[in-house]
Amino acid sequence: MPETAAFDPALTISLALVAGLCAQILAAHLGVPGIVVLLLSGVLLGPEVANVVRPDSLGSSMSLLVGFAVAIILFEGGLNLDLRRLRREQKVIRRLVSVGALLTAAGGALAARWILGWPWQRSMLFGTLVIVTGPTVVTPLLRRIKLQRAPATVLEAEGILIDAIGAIIAAVALDVVLSPAQTLVSGLTEVATRLAFGALVGAIGGLLAAGIVSIRRLIPPGFANVLILSFALIIFQTANAVFDESGIAAVTVAGIVVGNSHTRIHRELAEFKEQLTLLFLGMLFILLAADVHLASVRELGWPGVLTVACLLFVVRPVNVAVATFGSSLTFRQRLFVAWIAPRGIVAAAVASLFAVKLERAGIGGARSLRALVFLVIASTVIWSGVTGPWMAKLLGVRKKSSSGWLLLAAHAFARTTARVLRECDEPVLCIDSDPVHIGAAEADGLRALHANALEERTLQRAEIDTRAGVVGVSTNEESNVIFGQTVRRLARDLPCYVAIDHWTQGITPGIVEHEGLRVAFGGAIDIELWNRRIEEGEAILAWWRCTSSRDADSIAHRGELNAPHVVLVHRRGTTARPFSLGIHLRRGDEVAVLIDRHREAEVISRMHAAGWAKVGDSSPAPSSTLRRRGLRRSPA
Repeated sequence: MPETAAFDPALTISLALVAGLCAQILAAHLGVPGIVVLLLSGVLLGPEVANVVRPDSLGSSMSLLVGFAVAIILFEGGLNLDLRRLRREQKVIRRLVSVGALLTAAGGALAARWILGWPWQRSMLFGTLVIVTGPTVVTPLLRRIKLQRAPATVLEAEGILIDAIGAIIAAVALDVVLSPAQTLVSGLTEVATRLAFGALVGAIGGLLAAGIVSIRRLIPPGFANVLILSFALIIFQTANAVFDESGIAAVTVAGIVVGNSHTRIHRELAEFKEQLTLLFLGMLFILLAADVHLASVRELGWPGVLTVACLLFVVRPVNVAVATFGSSLTFRQRLFVAWIAPRGIVAAAVASLFAVKLERAGIGGARSLRALVFLVIASTVIWSGVTGPWMAKLLGVRKKSSSGWLLLAAHAFARTTARVLRECDEPVLCIDSDPVHIGAAEADGLRALHANALEERTLQRAEIDTRAGVVGVSTNEESNVIFGQTVRRLARDLPCYVAIDHWTQGITPGIVEHEGLRVAFGGAIDIELWNRRIEEGEAILAWWRCTSSRDADSIAHRGELNAPHVVLVHRRGTTARPFSLGIHLRRGDEVAVLIDRHREAEVISRMHAAGWAKVGDSSPAPSSTLRRRGLRRSPA
């Protein structure tokens, strides 16, 4: 590479973008926190190793680029914060971001002063810089661990809210260092003023943005996402133009307001911002890590390591103990919250900004301050990422995984499927927006949720990430596919079955498979017809056992119109799941078959010809609920 090209600002940004995405892809394949690979990549590509990425070539544009990227990342974090989930744990969250922030700042400052021997000014700056945790690290970690709702809510909310508070406290601390005439009272007043101003600007801007995009026909298709992005940036810069670092509070609050406004573009907006966050997060860490001097990190030596250890094992536990005192969190949940406190992009960005300002002011120790902050980031991310899943399992604070099935709909056919799964010891939750269906499901002893299952928040409330799988079984095949697509966005590896109406037109099996979904019940079915049959007592349920190995196609009805039977559930040993094509059936496998009573003889003949034997006394005993709802059991 020519010498001039290595210092080209445009090339530096382009390389940082590509390297950031590649690092995150590699981290996903390795199963390690993305920031670990990003920091390592930034150092390797930076001036002290490969000399490919040169942040200094950006000059004053570096701070502008970092500011815009941080604004987008924090807006996305606020967008995903559901205020309804915070009510139960609001006391703990409030303490963590207020008293906890001050305890962390004081503890970090004392550690730097006593262990490293730094002057009080630099120690105070370090303490304020490590207040933040950050959603860019915490949220992916929580998704991987699948933590119980209460501690997960606390950690997620803390990560989003503490960024704004910590950044403002740090900015005021820097002003105190640069202007020693300021008093403690004036500093605290400044913190409150900047927080209040940022929150006000964010609330007004967020309400305005949400209101504009909610007006139908005002914003043409394709413009809403970029309009919201523009609002986020102008909210950030407007607040910063009045008070330094208040933009972080403003953009976070704006994200929370827009995210909780239930606008019609919420899902598309969340996806758009998530993609931008991946792009800018990678670029930022590459640039900021490349700008760190390795010699400064090495100079910290063991005292630096001990300072980080003090933050992890002394300051954080004390912070959490105070914040959770008298709360509803169990001791094990409190211990886990105390165990997790990774620092993220805001700490890195603000530390780099502080280093520049301190050097300009002629105050020494700027490089060592930034080096220690990056050591804290790397150490806490690795510690939380590596030991977090193990600690969650040890303490028993993970959600139960693969615990039952989630069904879209609670009509008669859906309830029948749910009852069969439940009889196989599979927990089931039905979601339906029809209160009549919900009442019928509850009368049958089924768990039911009255909500819109196509909304991501409903699925999160139903703890979709803990389910064995989902079944879209509404009478609308388009809704079933949308349901499956929504689930796939939230839990990529979760089995998703969807019912379809036709085999060769409309939503075909090919379309379903292209979306990564599975056709439920082995073919197209007329659910409304089966609802009538069940309600009128014209349906029979029977269990059949496979007598030889064969494919599922042997008993599937595929696209047969007015089919006399539907295969509902496949059971192998103690495991049961919805029936679908592509299953290789083994001798001893069993299936639950719903049969048109008037064509029972025809179905029995088909099943016998395919090598199946009806299960006699081993079938579950009929319940009064089944008889009351009109469903009969086939005689043995």
